[in-house]
Amino acid sequence: MSRVLLFGATGFVGSRVRAVLEPDTELVCPRRAACDLLDIGVAELTELVHAARPDAVVNCTGQLTGGGYALVRAHTLVTAKLIEAVTVGAPGARLVRLGSAGEYGPVPFGTRVAEDAPAAPVSEYGLSHLAATRLVELAHSAGRLDAVVLRVFNPIGPGLSAENVLGRTAALLLAARGGVPEIGLGPLGAYRDFVDVRDVALAVRAVLRAPASPHLVFNISSGHAVATRHAVRMLARTAGFTGTIREQDPDPAAARTASVPWMCGDNSLALRVLGWKPVHDLPDSIRGLWEAAVEAGHDRAALPVGATA
Repeated sequence: MSRVLLFGATGFVGSRVRAVLEPDTELVCPRRAACDLLDIGVAELTELVHAARPDAVVNCTGQLTGGGYALVRAHTLVTAKLIEAVTVGAPGARLVRLGSAGEYGPVPFGTRVAEDAPAAPVSEYGLSHLAATRLVELAHSAGRLDAVVLRVFNPIGPGLSAENVLGRTAALLLAARGGVPEIGLGPLGAYRDFVDVRDVALAVRAVLRAPASPHLVFNISSGHAVATRHAVRMLARTAGFTGTIREQDPDPAAARTASVPWMCGDNSLALRVLGWKPVHDLPDSIRGLWEAAVEAGHDRAALPVGATA
């Protein structure tokens, strides 16, 4: 049985990775209170990695919002720490990091972007992820590290945060069940490649089971792009909402979204090398997202006054 050190095991993606790996993997999942990758020093992290004796280290931590400093700290600097800690504390262990489609930047409308396409991010978020990927590539090409970067497109599904447009929509739809006639969102015209978080978890498992490969970066995507508006309306129908969806509310991510009107990933390399392909379609992901949101809403409503979940 392999031994995996998993960071971010309670998060949106990490909790799904943990559920997929638990049946046949010996997992070590440091609690954030004991090991916050943002604040821990390299020496202390190296000791933690060495003590865990992992065959692989998987990092599912990250940050969606914030300024350039916060994003670089969360993605680039955390990755630099992990590279140092793994190469010294567990030489030979495979490091798996979750990257982002934001690393590519704008791509031609109607095309599927492949891993060898030029990467030219137009957001601080995408740049922070690309810099982290480049650090992994340098360590890998120097023979210091066995590593894989999963370039995850737009993950959705059960447990999605309100920091994401579909998670925000679900929260608004829950609030609207009392008869609110409309909900307000930002512009929804951008096309995105939505991939189910449960499929992302299966991709991590596939990487951990795969032999060493000359390929370092893999797109984890559905291979299909849909207008965000279409996904929002599908979620509204699933929720039974018959009111109006207004696209005029201020959206802090609107400028970034407008600069990348189309994003769709070519996932054929992951199929060919890892044997991975998505098994959840968009309606399934939307249904899972809504059912989990309703369940979480019921759990919050059941709490006594003054309690927190």
